[in-house]
Amino acid sequence: MTQPVQTYDIAVIGAGVIGCAIARRLTLDGARVVVLEKAADILDGASKANSAILHTGFDAPEGSLELACVQEGYREYEALHAQFNLPLDRCGALVLAWSAEQEARLPVLMEQARANAVSDVVPLTRTETLALEPNLNPDVRAAFRVPRESLIDPWSAPHAYLLQALLNGASLKRNCAVSGGEFDGAVWTLDTTQGPLRARHVVNAAGLFGDRIDAALLGQTQFTIRPRKGQFVVFDKMAAGLARHILLPVPTATTKGIVVCRTVWGNLLVGPTAEEQDDRETAGLEAETLRMLHAKGAEILPALAQEEVTSIYAGLRPACEHKDYQIRAHAGRNMVTVGAIRSTGLSSALGTAAHVARLLQGQGHAPAPLSAPQVPRMAMLAEEGARDWQASGNDGMLCHCERVTWREVRAALDDPLAPKTLAGLKRRTRATMGRCQGFYCGQAVQDLLAESTDT
Repeated sequence: MTQPVQTYDIAVIGAGVIGCAIARRLTLDGARVVVLEKAADILDGASKANSAILHTGFDAPEGSLELACVQEGYREYEALHAQFNLPLDRCGALVLAWSAEQEARLPVLMEQARANAVSDVVPLTRTETLALEPNLNPDVRAAFRVPRESLIDPWSAPHAYLLQALLNGASLKRNCAVSGGEFDGAVWTLDTTQGPLRARHVVNAAGLFGDRIDAALLGQTQFTIRPRKGQFVVFDKMAAGLARHILLPVPTATTKGIVVCRTVWGNLLVGPTAEEQDDRETAGLEAETLRMLHAKGAEILPALAQEEVTSIYAGLRPACEHKDYQIRAHAGRNMVTVGAIRSTGLSSALGTAAHVARLLQGQGHAPAPLSAPQVPRMAMLAEEGARDWQASGNDGMLCHCERVTWREVRAALDDPLAPKTLAGLKRRTRATMGRCQGFYCGQAVQDLLAESTDT
């Protein structure tokens, strides 16, 4: 007997950080939400690799939608991170000038920051800069400090957003790609690899494939994704003490440039690059580029030349031909496109979600906010947080490099957002992501995952 096609209030296409945040916001607003993700696990596209920085928007284009979403997202993350048990390292950032030309641009950048309501930037002389960061190359000429730039966990946050949505009634369909759909004036019928699905509204948050989803559903697109690859080098935990701040270059017209900063997990990273490519699926690593990043890091922090590299990775950012975010409601179609969310997506996610919720209200969606929503408490993975390995009854250490307990891994595999792939489990727990890269714990981690996915 044919099963009836389910009808949801809103279908969100894509389970990256933006889709996860949108699902949370709409679920808390009382909507019956389904999230459709074509991969086997969430955060498997652009959201799997980034710099893990919570930006203030000090250098965003003045008056842009990106700036508005980043600043609203920053405020909401700051307000809710403690109840979710998410880290927030308010280390601040330094924008560094290494040449006379760059030094001349610092006042312009500070003025832009103030115009963006980031009024607490502070100019620094060379002496003041080196006092704050004594391991910097003494060739630095000047800098300015952005006190509220912060470090966060780029995976625990979107996991928390989507987990809260699931705990409060949302649904997630993995391995569920959308190939097309029809709108009858009231309801969308989407064609997916798991069969047809109905929704009164659709949100396209498909990241690197956002333009193609628009074309498939609307017959046209107003932007074209041009993947921009970023490669990173991650140094061992011994290197983290070399930098107290996020160390930023003077940006160019096309990129924020190569950053040197600590991570909340106690490492130090250098990256990303900004390399245009056509491939939307694969972010290949290139030995020559990685050597360049290693050398660039050592040029900024000379002591890095003696530090060991723990890992290397690369990701793709969904850039397009336009400078601003491509977020628009499609009149008469009950659909919102959230496209070309580039490197600031982690920072803007909660603000973008609030903006999308307002656009949907303009299309007739009426919110009925939940009175007492469930709030998940995430496992603390930050190096300076209260970790499970420090608590009793944790069943012992599974991953010694990252100090991940057996209890943490089993808990991740037993919740409503249980990972289905090794990469997903690594993002949930950091198991196998340390110095030995899974040499000692990898088999045990894979055995637990296999046991979980077989049941």
